Amino acid sequence: MSLKRSLIGLLRSHELTGDKAKDPLLKSHYYKLSREKAWEEVVSTLKKMQGYKVLHEVQNVGEIVLERRTVTGRTMDITVSVINVNPVTAAVDIYSASRGSFGDLGSNYRTILDIYRTLDKKLAQYKTTGV
Repeated sequence: MSLKRSLIGLLRSHELTGDKAKDPLLKSHYYKLSREKAWEEVVSTLKKMQGYKVLHEVQNVGEIVLERRTVTGRTMDITVSVINVNPVTAAVDIYSASRGSFGDLGSNYRTILDIYRTLDKKLAQYKTTGV
């Protein structure tokens, strides 16, 4: 992780992904799957991830809410969104925030990268660069 990312983490206690993210690692991830199939794959993958607890799933909205405890004991709230781009493509975006004040020292950033890495490994054959 870069020094810049650590400095940002001193002040910020949240991180999110999206099409307009400046950091290329935080860009939305796209998969050549219908939203329903992507939803099934993402939910089953997240439920198997060590250290993450699925709290809530709202399939019609496409959101999965997770919780994760850091080594320092802080709790992170993570929302994974599965978005329908077109009938054969779905996007996955992630918002991660730490409870409490002060920064997160980049733990939300690392959490997002961890989730994306796991999803990309599981859905490698469907990964695409966008619409």
